[in-house]
Amino acid sequence: MLKCVAFDMDDTLYDELDYYQSGLAAVASVIAGDYQFAEETVFDALWDIFIQGNHKTAFNETLDRFVISYGPDYIGRLVNVLRCHTPRIHLPADSKAVLEALKSNYRLALITDGFLPAQQLKVQALGIEQDFDVVIFTEALGRQFWKPSTVAFEMMLDKMALRPQECVYVGDNLEKDFIAPNKLGFKTVQLIRENRFHTSTSQEELAKAQYEIDCISKLPELLEQIDV
Repeated sequence: MLKCVAFDMDDTLYDELDYYQSGLAAVASVIAGDYQFAEETVFDALWDIFIQGNHKTAFNETLDRFVISYGPDYIGRLVNVLRCHTPRIHLPADSKAVLEALKSNYRLALITDGFLPAQQLKVQALGIEQDFDVVIFTEALGRQFWKPSTVAFEMMLDKMALRPQECVYVGDNLEKDFIAPNKLGFKTVQLIRENRFHTSTSQEELAKAQYEIDCISKLPELLEQIDV
């Protein structure tokens, strides 16, 4: 019998692109202020570069486009602005409705990777901490315990006094989300959001989720089918 539904956060409970749009707007504001450019012009360039697929050096390419001289310290400053800004994101109505519906039948947990202050600020902005019995930020355990490490999942089981077969993990990223819960014996569900940020796949069998859905509103019905 299923007793717990555990969730990833980014691109599972909301669109991660919304977070990057918010963060890049904060970065654009800093660049515009430092170099006297129009903020909207800087953001448009930065966003265009980012959505074209340059996620690792988008700041560098943007500064180059505006012929701005910079060093690694300035790039580090912009990275920090992104990570520490207060995100303008919200919990979608369908996610909110599903969390509310599941509370009456299951205990809920959240296991999320990422830079700790950024993940904490996302949770605050989404207003979801009170929805979960257990929240685990893997960065707080140590970078080596990010997914696909099993440590956070084992900690969740211990905190909630549950067995793996009593749990479902819902995530999005085939590179890392499902390896650990599959190893431990969880049921696993991949949520494939229309605007998902991560689209990579994996050839590793353990990286695949056992079930797939294309919107979170289908989760309660799927759980009823699994829990037989």
